[in-house]
Amino acid sequence: MSSFTFKEATVSSFHEALRAKAVTAADLVGWYQDRIEALNAQGPSLQAVVTVSPFAMEEARALDAYYEQTGALKGPLHGVPVLVKDQAETAGIRTTFGSRAFADYVPDRDASLIKRLREAGAIVLAKTSMCDFAAGWFSFSSMTGHTKNPYDLERESGGSSAGTGAGIAANFGLIGIGEDTGGSIRLPSSFNNVFGLRVTTGLISRSGFSPLVHFQDTAGPMTRTVRDAAKLMDVLVGFDRGDAFTAAAYAADAGRYEAALDGASMRQYRVGVVANAFGPDADPDSAAVNDTVRARVAWLREQGVPVVEVSIPELEAWTADTSLYAMQSKKDINAFLAKRTNAPAGRFEDLYEARLFHPMNDLFHDIYGGPVEPEQEEGYYRKRVRQEEFRRALVHLMLASDVDFLLYPAVRVLPPKREDLYAEKWTCLTFPTNTVIASQSGLPSMSVPAGFAGHLPVGFELVGKPFAEADLLRFAYDYERLASPRKEPVW
Repeated sequence: MSSFTFKEATVSSFHEALRAKAVTAADLVGWYQDRIEALNAQGPSLQAVVTVSPFAMEEARALDAYYEQTGALKGPLHGVPVLVKDQAETAGIRTTFGSRAFADYVPDRDASLIKRLREAGAIVLAKTSMCDFAAGWFSFSSMTGHTKNPYDLERESGGSSAGTGAGIAANFGLIGIGEDTGGSIRLPSSFNNVFGLRVTTGLISRSGFSPLVHFQDTAGPMTRTVRDAAKLMDVLVGFDRGDAFTAAAYAADAGRYEAALDGASMRQYRVGVVANAFGPDADPDSAAVNDTVRARVAWLREQGVPVVEVSIPELEAWTADTSLYAMQSKKDINAFLAKRTNAPAGRFEDLYEARLFHPMNDLFHDIYGGPVEPEQEEGYYRKRVRQEEFRRALVHLMLASDVDFLLYPAVRVLPPKREDLYAEKWTCLTFPTNTVIASQSGLPSMSVPAGFAGHLPVGFELVGKPFAEADLLRFAYDYERLASPRKEPVW
């Protein structure tokens, strides 16, 4: 096995080594299991993993036997160990949704996404930490406490896909699945120096995922390399009878994302840097982010990428007018729980009134105070219409400015210190994340590692027009090739 490197492995490097008989799926699963054992609950105690699948090794050995007998891979993700946010139901494997109330909940069926992964030959290695029911930007969880940032153990790993972000950065798995409602893929991707893609809503089924805002929710890839993200997209994107929103998949490049990387050049795209999406330079945390992103923009210009400066008029008003988390989430969570007769709680109110959530998850208070039937609330439909108008305004800006993407810091500040979060420097709804721009307009976007402010990762976000996922991946792939932004944490 000397020719194969476990750390920083990719799907391609693993499959090449598998064909060369330098490694097996069981070897890879065992290596990740040992690493999780050493670093998740002891050592740095990252707390990125909630549950290691008790079936992972058995599945790996079965796939090894299949390959030995047939000489063929079972699918494009044959033997690939995947970290899955604990928001997706997994048959026979504990699924907690980040809540200690669900510490003993074991679903009897897989989410549609999990079925797709298994059909592609992937192995669900572990379920990863998240804040209670994905209700927040941080990793506070009544199930796992606080997931640490592997680049700085005193810092936040970002939510709500905290465990996938920290776990992929720390090499706890080969590829990862996150879920994004307001930024829960891209924010932890930015904080953990990985690539995270939020797709046009509906390209990937949410069936079997606990919801937060159903018309914004989407699962997606979180990976160390762009090619691995494209490989995941080829498996995940497609129509699902169980999720009406996946009617959108008719316009997707399903099965062609990795092929689209061939010949990719970021110079073929024009980029609009959104000047008013940067934080104040007077704030040291924002200044460090701004400097890192501006330096990367200057580098893009040097590489021949056409870059212009643009502005989103009344940006703060747009994001406030299109925010529906407090108004929508109670109904969506309750509808999900009501369909699960073996769930330990039937209503969001039960969780809240029993205080079965982490006390730092302040969005729980807003959701509890929200309506049972949001459609009956004054202003609800105005906000829904404003989301459509926001999308149109952003696409209009891109067309009028003759740019393919908008670019800005994914988050306006560095990963926060835990002491600042406990001091309540921000609430969920006041945290300065730009990820809500794409989420609340329904546009695809990608968090891309920009570099480091000292030792702390900083990401920039690229936002495209509807169904621009292949273009986002093409740009990021060539960028990755030239910039080599990946840097391992010390663990």
